[in-house]
Amino acid sequence: MGSHRRNATLPALPEPTAEPAAEPRRPVRDRYFDTLRAVALIRVVTYHTFGWAWCGMVFPSMGIMFGLAGTLMAKSLERPAAKVLRSRLRRLLPPFWFWGVFVVLAMLVHDWMPGWQIVYWVVPLGDPPGNAWGEQAWEILWYLRTYLWFVLLSPLLLRVFRLAPVPVLFLSLAPILVLNFLWSGPDNRFGSALWDLSTYLFCWILGFAHRDGVLQRMRPAAVVALSLAAIGYGGWYAFSHQADFGTYDLDENPLAQAFWSAGCVMLLMWAKAYFRIDFAWLTRFRRTDRLVTIFNARAVTIYLWHEIALILAVPLIDQFWNVPAFEKYLPLESQWFMFGVGWVLIAVFVLLCGWVEDVAARKRPKLLP
Repeated sequence: MGSHRRNATLPALPEPTAEPAAEPRRPVRDRYFDTLRAVALIRVVTYHTFGWAWCGMVFPSMGIMFGLAGTLMAKSLERPAAKVLRSRLRRLLPPFWFWGVFVVLAMLVHDWMPGWQIVYWVVPLGDPPGNAWGEQAWEILWYLRTYLWFVLLSPLLLRVFRLAPVPVLFLSLAPILVLNFLWSGPDNRFGSALWDLSTYLFCWILGFAHRDGVLQRMRPAAVVALSLAAIGYGGWYAFSHQADFGTYDLDENPLAQAFWSAGCVMLLMWAKAYFRIDFAWLTRFRRTDRLVTIFNARAVTIYLWHEIALILAVPLIDQFWNVPAFEKYLPLESQWFMFGVGWVLIAVFVLLCGWVEDVAARKRPKLLP
């Protein structure tokens, strides 16, 4: 924020009847989107704790997060694209680097020796390499890699979308159909990125559609019918191909994930636009509103560190067995107990590491936002 210089001459006093100048008001965040993002993060941690295959069907977190990011990206691109890209990279990469230092050092201690592919630990345009010992920690990086590619491609994608919004929106499902039925892509880092981009392309462009008011102008009956059709096809494909994937888990089935997420996220964003939902009432519940604020301001920290928190929860609980009172009164064998301990450790990581997000955003570092 720029500093205000003192005027050289005294300003004229206002007339006694003049109304006092209104103080500038801080922009109010959309609590509907903020709540969706917070619930999406909670669902991610829940899935990685319990492994419930139905989690993605109840709440398709990744599709929702890409949809929200697409909306914010379209809003940001009202400014020069180069400036927006620099800002996004600056906000994303420092928290990733900070987290990566600990993960890379831990893998080096456990007999890992990287090659030139270590450059992906600097800019994750491809899946960063690692060993099996650290896989649970680094396997989540597909999301950051996909997000980074969407950010870089957004100036072009947004320009193409605005040429023919509705056709481009629905054609964005074509790449996943091509990969699934016609050409599976190369078996390398580029191929992995291509699959993930194709799976969530519709959700990202749906964010553009919400920002530009396209969803609000669509007929409600058409939106509901198309959304339910996409959900139905995604669900049918997931359950009818369990033998191929060993489960109906959407995370294992890109085509089912793409269509299920497309339908669910379209309904959520259309409802937001059509009914003008903003969850403004949430501000009346201070603790809940505060929690939603923390989740959004520390979203990258929570996502990056949650797997490490769950990993550390296991040996920590093992130590509880050595305390007779804990062994007697605490449900140490329960996954729910591990879930609770995991969230305690996530909170510790938010306090210890969340300030990196403030530094990346060029804000004054705080323990909690």
